Amino acid sequence: MVAAKDPSVFFLIFGDENQVFPLAQEFGLKQDRFKVHHTTQVVKGDDKPSAAVRSGRESSMWKAIMSVRNGYSKAVVSAGNTGALMAMSKICLGTLSGIDRPAIAGILPSLTGPIVALDLGANAECNSQNLVEFAVMGHVLYHVLFDEASPSVGLLNIGSEETKGREEIREASAVLKSFDAKINFKGFVEGNDICLGTARVIVTDGFSGNVALKTIEGTAKFITSSLKNTVSDSLMAKIGFLLASGALKKLKKKMDPRTYNGAMFLGLNGISVKSHGGADAYSFACAVEAAIRMARNELCSKIKAELGRLMDVPPVLPEEAADA
Repeated sequence: MVAAKDPSVFFLIFGDENQVFPLAQEFGLKQDRFKVHHTTQVVKGDDKPSAAVRSGRESSMWKAIMSVRNGYSKAVVSAGNTGALMAMSKICLGTLSGIDRPAIAGILPSLTGPIVALDLGANAECNSQNLVEFAVMGHVLYHVLFDEASPSVGLLNIGSEETKGREEIREASAVLKSFDAKINFKGFVEGNDICLGTARVIVTDGFSGNVALKTIEGTAKFITSSLKNTVSDSLMAKIGFLLASGALKKLKKKMDPRTYNGAMFLGLNGISVKSHGGADAYSFACAVEAAIRMARNELCSKIKAELGRLMDVPPVLPEEAADA
């Protein structure tokens, strides 16, 4: 799918060549468009991140991430173990200068269009500096993915009043306000603002972000299941469903979670994207396309530049980066 749409993309595939080649042939991927790096070691879904890091140096996941570090690839996309991918990515790629902690960012649908939310689970507890860094990274990511020059940024809180919330959230708000027009900060937003699209970028700690994400996913499944059950209740309901099928198909397409697949590990010195483990071909392709956009638009360089502009972070010289 991605290969057909973009003939300039070349794929490095890490895994068992006995499984990869038949699949490539099945999906019509020509041999001049990819190269397989054979390895039979894999990181299992239930492996602890620490164990995967210790014993997984010959795994497809580790080798794929190292290809980014060594400059052979521009980005890595994996549907494997999330914790292991995050740990390996952090060790292999390192963090950007000026970033204390990487964050997991995801794309979600809203009434006003797609939004970026972070952190979605990498850091259960965050201080004000972490939240400010997340805001800057989310601001840059939205610009790169959706070509919006100044996306609005909101801090997730239990109320919109300045006195609400924990101290670190209020401190982060004060810092973001001090950036003035350099960043489009809208202040505090609440949980209901996420799906309303009140802000293009939603910033929070990993604990709250993960709970919010799972709540949204669960609500979507609840509505879908309830609608199916209601439609099957009577003949009139089925007729009504048929009459509204056109509008419902448009809604389904807009809300299709497959379109928003691909969680990004922001703050690393390289692009690492986590696809959902149960992703189908279309969903995985969406994650790959997001990684391609980030690579082509030099996401990491733009995050570093924006940190320097907003927070006076000194640039990393080429020789310093090579020694890191």
